[in-house]
This record gives sequence, C-alpha cells and structure tokens, in this order.
Amino acid sequence: MPSTAPTSFKVARYVALAACTAVSLACGTNYVYSAYAPQLARELHLSTTESNIIGTAGNFGMYLSGIPAGMLVDRKGPRLAILIGAFSLFAGYYPIYRVFDASVNIGVGWLALFSTFTGIGSCFAFSASIKVAALNFPKSRGTATALPLAAFGLSAFFFSTLSSWLFPGNTSDFLFVLSTATASIVFAAFFFIRVVPRPGAYSAVATDEPEISTNRLRRTKSRDSHTSFDIEPDIRGWALVKHSEFWRLFLMLGILTGIGLMTINNIGHSVKALWYAYDPKKDSKEVERFQGVHVSILSLCSFSGRLISGTVSDVLKKKFGYSRVWLVFASSSVFLLGQFAGMMVSNPHSLWLVSGLNGFSYGLVFGVFPTIVSEAFGLHGLSQNWGTMTLGPVIFGNITNLFFGKIYDGHSKKIDEGTYECAEGIGCYQSAYALTAFASLAVMATALWDIFLHRRDNAGKKKVMTATGAFVH
Repeated sequence: MPSTAPTSFKVARYVALAACTAVSLACGTNYVYSAYAPQLARELHLSTTESNIIGTAGNFGMYLSGIPAGMLVDRKGPRLAILIGAFSLFAGYYPIYRVFDASVNIGVGWLALFSTFTGIGSCFAFSASIKVAALNFPKSRGTATALPLAAFGLSAFFFSTLSSWLFPGNTSDFLFVLSTATASIVFAAFFFIRVVPRPGAYSAVATDEPEISTNRLRRTKSRDSHTSFDIEPDIRGWALVKHSEFWRLFLMLGILTGIGLMTINNIGHSVKALWYAYDPKKDSKEVERFQGVHVSILSLCSFSGRLISGTVSDVLKKKFGYSRVWLVFASSSVFLLGQFAGMMVSNPHSLWLVSGLNGFSYGLVFGVFPTIVSEAFGLHGLSQNWGTMTLGPVIFGNITNLFFGKIYDGHSKKIDEGTYECAEGIGCYQSAYALTAFASLAVMATALWDIFLHRRDNAGKKKVMTATGAFVH
C-alpha cells in the first residue's frame, strides 16, 4: 500500500489480522477430539463406534455449515458470524465438560448434538476471520490469509500442549479450558475484527461485481476479428453441479478428507490399542500423554503441509505451467504411505509415522484445494463454492470414521463397569487402513485423469486460438 497511508490505517489492519489469527487458533479444536475421546468413552461407557459418532458430528457441523456461513459473511459482514461462533463453541464444549465431570451418560444423540455445535461455531468464526484477512490486504491476500490458516492448523497442537502442561492427565479440566478459552477468544476478537476502510476514495474490493460467465471458455460479443478467451469464470449455485470438474474435485476432496479424518479422530484409540498390547500395565496417564503427543504431531504436520502446499503449487503453476492438481496427486501418494504405515506399525513408539504422514497429507490437501476451486470456478463465488465442496468431507468422513469404529468394536470385549477394551494391538483397526489405502489409490487415478483432461482442453484452446487469431487478455 502507499507509504502516505495514515499510520492508524496500518495499525487497524494489523490489529484486525492479529484478531483473525487468534480466532482461527480457537477454531481448529475439532481436531483435538482424539486427545480426549478414549477418556470420554471410558467415563461415559461408550463404544468406539459411539465415540466416533460424537467426533464425526463435530466435523459434520463444521463442514455442513460452510455454505450458510459463507453466505452470511458475504452478505452481512464478519461480526454476526463471530458472535454465532463464540456462542456455538461455548454451547458445544461446556455441556460436554459438565457431562464428563459428572460421569453421566445423557445419550449419544445429545453428545453428538453438542459436538455439532462446536463444529458450527468453528466454521462461522473461521469463515469470518479468513474473509476479513483477505479484504484488509487486497494486494497480499495469500500472505494475509496464511496466518489464520496456519493458526487453524496449529490449534490442536496449542490446546493439547497447553493441557498437558497445565493439567497433565486431567481430562475434565482440559474440557473446561476448551469450553471457556475458545468462546472467550472468539468473543474478545469481536471488538477488533473488522474490514478497515481504505483512506481516500479508492476502494480495493468492489462490493457489487457483475456476473461474468458460467463458461470457462467463451467469446466476447465484440465483432472484432480478435476474440477474447480465458475470461475469469464465475460458476456457482446450480451451475456448479452441472460441471463434471466439480464432481471430480468434490470426490477427491471428500475422499482425501475422509482418509485424514479417520486418523485424526481415532489416533487416540490407536495409541490405546497399541500400548494395551505392548505393555498392559502401562500407566493410563502416561498413555494419555502419548495421545496428546500424537495430536500435536498431526497438528504440526498439517501446519507444515498447508505452508508447503501453497508455495509449491504457485511454483508449479507459475514457473513450470503444471496443474495444481499434481499437489493433490502428491497428497494422495503420501496418504497411501500413511495407510501402509497404519497397516504395519505395531510398536507404539513408531506410531508417529502414521500420525505424521496422515497429518502432512491432510495439510497438503487444504493448502492447495481452495486455490484449485477458485481457479476452476472463479473467485467471486469462492465462499459459496468452497462451502459446497466441504459437503464431501461430511459424507466420506462419516463413512471412514464409522467403518473404523465398527472394526474396532468388532475386536473389543466388554469388561468391568461397561467399558470396552481391545487387546489385539494393531489387529484392532488394521483392516480399516486397508480400505483407506484403496481409497488413496482411487484419488491418485482421479487426479491423473483430471490432469489429462486439462491438458487436452488446453491443447484444444491453443488450436482454436491459432485458427481464429484470437488473443488472450
């Protein structure tokens, strides 16, 4: 921005960006579920399948509310979404804390509902933070949004580390911190998050943008002999679902997210199963500490994947002219390695391979996919389109998590006081990773097919441009 801009304008923008980053840090706590899921299941006498239903409900709330959250932020601004986020986070985490503290099972349905509230709150507040960061820094949106995106990825690491430091082995206090800290951070940010008006008459972002086209390749109405191609697309709503490319991207995002969520939501159960077989007398608090360690590994590796993915995809696209979908292929390849690790790692000391590979792959996906969607269907409807895309994780995340739970329960035995234990180590869940390994291969094939179609379409465009003498603006 110009150096003559008032200092107050600069300060206001950076204060808003800091608030956006803080909000995002509070919004990624759904990924910390596996750190307390085994303890919740033990205290409330839940099976692994029931525990997974509760965890999946949080993901369900986060992804299913993507469309309404995006529309609200686009139409009404960020502040109402921030308030909804703060209220929903508290309405979700606090009842779960109270139920756990009292050791009263009120039913899986109620617990799943409260978990859904946490997902809804995360989605609304996070959508607002990303939008404000992008609008306040129109010339450097990538860098500005990288901060809240990174904070979102680090959320699980932050809260699990804070818990292990302040309340080692105390799940009740950890849930209390989640209920109060997340809502308080988001509510406090309400007073600082705003789109800062630019000084002077210049407006960086137009509020009313004309519809451009529902076609990725079109001719202008000009009768001039030169015809314009590659106009910025603006595909949204029902027009979106009519595109085969939408369904390819929808399937790739949904399947890869489902693969990642299976490990993210169940790494705590995996830790418990491996330690129970490796050392049955292992202190339960020490096992809980290892669960927190793996949540941190997932979070840090996801954060790394997000950072690397954006930078590498820019280099591939701008310097070498390659499709960003190659990053999706790379992500599914690393995911495949992660699934092989899940099928082979039986020593709890080596389980970091499973959490690390799956966390990194998950970060790669979310680091590049929003850009792929904006390039395919236009920037103007990105909020709505991305919300539509995130319906995929709702579907496939449910499938993989319930599949894991059914397999784990099938190998578990009911012991005293109605709790369940699996003493088979890796055998408790090994076949679940076999399924997701095949799913990774399916995405690899779909990504290669998408790349082939784009190359064919681009070759066709060049032939048309050569034949008609068209030029690209």
